[in-house]
Amino acid sequence: MVAADLPIGDRIRHYRGGRRQDAVAGLVGITPDYLSQIERGLKVPSLPILYALAQELGVPTAALLSERPPAEELSADTAEAAVGRALLGYGPGRSAEPVPAAALRDRVEAAWQSWQSASDRFTKAAVTLPDLVADAEHAARAARTGTDAAERRAVLRAAADLYCLLRSYLRRTGRIDLATLAADRAMRAAEDADDPLRIAAAQWNLGHVLLAVGQPAEAQELAVLAAEQVAAATIPEPERAAMGGALQLVAVVGAARRRRWWEARDRLTQQAAPAARTVGDDSNVAWTVFGPTNVALHAVSIEMEAGESGEALHTADAIDTSPLPSLEREFTFGLEVAACHSQRRDDAATLLSLLSLESIAPEDLARTPLARQLVLTVIRRARAMHARQAEQLAVRIGLV
Repeated sequence: MVAADLPIGDRIRHYRGGRRQDAVAGLVGITPDYLSQIERGLKVPSLPILYALAQELGVPTAALLSERPPAEELSADTAEAAVGRALLGYGPGRSAEPVPAAALRDRVEAAWQSWQSASDRFTKAAVTLPDLVADAEHAARAARTGTDAAERRAVLRAAADLYCLLRSYLRRTGRIDLATLAADRAMRAAEDADDPLRIAAAQWNLGHVLLAVGQPAEAQELAVLAAEQVAAATIPEPERAAMGGALQLVAVVGAARRRRWWEARDRLTQQAAPAARTVGDDSNVAWTVFGPTNVALHAVSIEMEAGESGEALHTADAIDTSPLPSLEREFTFGLEVAACHSQRRDDAATLLSLLSLESIAPEDLARTPLARQLVLTVIRRARAMHARQAEQLAVRIGLV
């Protein structure tokens, strides 16, 4: 069994197993070099060659085709699908007693702590979020029509925080459509609560959605405008500096994704870094993990995006990620280091980085497209010993 997104060349290599490449190529009637290029993704086999390979490898031709499951299969009755159903309104009846704001706040904070720190965070979130989202939806509906102003505001604050978490979860499980909906609901709840800090956090989340759907210019524009609003808002320090700095980092990523490297570097040093100095230590205001370490990590991101892998690795060597309150951010940093090693064709270092990431966040490694691609690159390109280790890793993360 192989993953639905495994490319054709990697499927052929998988089913070839321990058989020699030149032997299989000869029996199919192609050169070993041509088969090698197919397996490395450099050539796409014609249908007759694909059929001949399937016959020689003893598998159906369809087994060599990279296919994604149909839409109805993606909406199966899984714990993750239950999260989406809860968001879309399949919660407690309107006559049920809503969860009090204090209890809802405690549950949301516990869910955020788990999401940012647990190595099996996807498994835990899939179990926790459906009931929590349903209860938050019901409590928010009841609060909007209630007469207790303090309770109403507290419920909406907790709901805004939960929707921000939901945006992160849904984006990483491939439901960008629902992630956009969650970001919109975070904004609505924050505005209804009249909470400037949470309004800014909702804008930060919406910026990440825009980055995820390939709209970096819009994400950058939104983040810059939101940062200006934060600077003028009645938010106490250091929360105001942290939230403004987090928004500046969204703008930094937006500039980098647009290949405006110098603009990204300048915004990082002139806007985000001063905010980090105001904050002092690494913080987690509105769950944004903003602080000096995160600013340093974004310096690595810029150079990685720019293809300056040597400079990125040099910068990464000086970074200590232990102060970070988020395992998720540490994983992203480690993955970017692995990508830099891959850019330099240092497959041994790439593999070592990937194995290290597996030890701290195996579920993230299995779910992140870039991580899966890096594993395949090591299998295709590395020396036999490292390729075998990468193949074993591919099995563990569900690629094959």
